[in-house]
Amino acid sequence: MTPNTATAPAAATTATAVSTVELLVEIFRDVLGLPDLTEHTDFYEAGGDSLTAFQITGRLQEHLGADVPVSLVFAYPTPLDLAEVVDADYGVV
Repeated sequence: MTPNTATAPAAATTATAVSTVELLVEIFRDVLGLPDLTEHTDFYEAGGDSLTAFQITGRLQEHLGADVPVSLVFAYPTPLDLAEVVDADYGVV
């Protein structure tokens, strides 16, 4: 029964990461005005700048209820990379 116990937390972690990625993709799409943006789209290559980075963190903060530094958008410029950091630092979205 131990293997089943180990499988359950991994599945829960994956589900959380997916929902965070989906949230960030939605935020990036809206802020950057790119409906085809994916979780692998780079913030800089998509035309992101300091204003849009602040908009992204502002929306993310609304969902988290926590102060998310804008520097995270610059350091982790794809929704996928940013989601991993957000999940690790702030928990479930």
